[in-house]
Amino acid sequence: MDIITLPIEYDKKKIESKYRLAVIASQRARELAFGAEPRIPKKSKMISTLSLLETISGEIKFLIGEEAAEARERAEKIDFRKLIEDKRKSIHERETTERVLEELFSENDEHYES
Repeated sequence: MDIITLPIEYDKKKIESKYRLAVIASQRARELAFGAEPRIPKKSKMISTLSLLETISGEIKFLIGEEAAEARERAEKIDFRKLIEDKRKSIHERETTERVLEELFSENDEHYES
């Protein structure tokens, strides 16, 4: 039976409405879709169900009100594309360095054998 067909019980002191629950769960589902590790044992194959279960269980931390507005302002100042590109360059440079070292050492081994 799918969780969507069941009535969902959640702490209304922490999550004040079903709309906030849906927003939090959808953001978590996006993280899971991009490869984030589940925070609870998998009980479902569906990412949306898993994200709802994580949210209801209290495993997902979220901000509301002024804290959320401040966090959004800070995040808007960050150039995520640049961070991702820098990370890619770093990985590429490391792979290139490792490949060069492997070639260097394999050439040296050939010289010692003769």
